[in-house]
Amino acid sequence: MRRKGRFFSLTALLPAVLVGLLVLPLTADAANTPREQPLVADLSKHLVAITTGFSGTDVLLFGATDGPGDIILVVRGPVTQQIVRRKGKVGGLMWVNQDYVTVENAPSFYSVASTRPLEDLVGPATLDRHQIGMTHLDLELSDLTLGETEEEFRSALFRLKEEQGLYSYAPGTVTQLANRLFRSELHFPSNVPTGTYLVEVYLVRDNDVVNAEITPLIIGKAGFGADLYLFAHEHSAWYGVGAILLAVVAGWAAGALFRRS
Repeated sequence: MRRKGRFFSLTALLPAVLVGLLVLPLTADAANTPREQPLVADLSKHLVAITTGFSGTDVLLFGATDGPGDIILVVRGPVTQQIVRRKGKVGGLMWVNQDYVTVENAPSFYSVASTRPLEDLVGPATLDRHQIGMTHLDLELSDLTLGETEEEFRSALFRLKEEQGLYSYAPGTVTQLANRLFRSELHFPSNVPTGTYLVEVYLVRDNDVVNAEITPLIIGKAGFGADLYLFAHEHSAWYGVGAILLAVVAGWAAGALFRRS
């Protein structure tokens, strides 16, 4: 009776064991299958060469999402120190620089684009956390004159950078196709600073950032202009002597030409 009971229990467990052996490989394959990325983005080129005749350029950003959502695009240039000055009248006749502020960590280039206005996508706390938008940049101001406010100089910095084409905000310039594919043109003016840039792409759903992708972009000088720039910085004394000799020779040649005429 005992042997019969044992045989019966093993026979009853046999179908469950076979099902487990069949399901186990399927579970392992599902675990090894890579999941679809919520956000994928890339640039048409990762290096912008500034040559002698450089007049600005455009770089295409493109990507895809795993479903509907809004896109925020931020391009940040290298951080530099900026001095913002304010002029005032002396004696009611002459304008001179009076007050100034030093901004320690201002981006040399800053551009924001999005599918819709930022205020329609996320709240101020999220914009502050990711430093999206000029008014949400965490800038360090020093040398502030007594009685002056930071906001005056921050606004002046943004205005000057916008006039130079180095700061911009363009809502609605990121286009989407079928709620999955997106693209945008990144414009860099002729006076764009050199260095390593960060191109940040944020995927927004339900008024929150759910994923982000960061891609580096290098902007550097190339050709004779790059060689001359490097020589001037590495051998400044010789560059200065050469510039003086060139000016003397040019002046002598111009004087000789006018005397003959």
